[in-house]
Amino acid sequence: NKPTMLLVENYIKPIYHLLFPHVCNGCGTELLSNEKTICTTCLSFMPKTNFHLIINNPMEQKMAVRTHIENATAYCYFNKGGAIQHLLHGLKYERKQEIGHLLGRRFGKQIEDERWLQDIDLLMPIPLSKQKLKARGFNQSESITLGMADALNKPMDTAAVIRTKNTASQTNKTRAERISNMTDAFLVAYPEFIRNKHILLIDDVITTGATLEACADIILKVPGTRVSMATLAYAVE
Repeated sequence: NKPTMLLVENYIKPIYHLLFPHVCNGCGTELLSNEKTICTTCLSFMPKTNFHLIINNPMEQKMAVRTHIENATAYCYFNKGGAIQHLLHGLKYERKQEIGHLLGRRFGKQIEDERWLQDIDLLMPIPLSKQKLKARGFNQSESITLGMADALNKPMDTAAVIRTKNTASQTNKTRAERISNMTDAFLVAYPEFIRNKHILLIDDVITTGATLEACADIILKVPGTRVSMATLAYAVE
């Protein structure tokens, strides 16, 4: 009835929003009733790379020097202080998994018509170590992969490859230090899950590519495997 609706609209809703701010995770502005998690403006002005439209794009060039990959793409450029940094921070450190799901879905929809994607058998997030998984409570790359798997209608695997080493943070490390940090970091636990499969390896952000390279190299030791890569953000070194 009308008095109840007015009570909700005038008193309960404002108090709820005060206690649980309904704001964009990218820019902090209040979300409109038709918006969820990220505002339309932030989504519209994402600094997209469009790497999927570029033959031998910068990410493919970077990774091809280091390991044997089929294709590589990233959703947007990582800009310090920009919406994507806030979003990745919210996802990774504030446990806002809905950010990963939403951006993963949008990323998947953006690239779904690419011919090479039709050939992908499995989506695989970069695994976290048991210690990091316990501390964080979830794997941010898995959140992104769930969104992409939903958009691309492809299966996801989180068991075949495990992280055996609780590596120190890659932030503020040189390229050489990052590569050294990732030595023997991964292990294929179930090779039969990935044999003769084309795998799309997914991570939140690529800087030097050391983590993706280490994971791809261990996968490629399994007969018949091929690896492509996708990250939500691409940081220019």
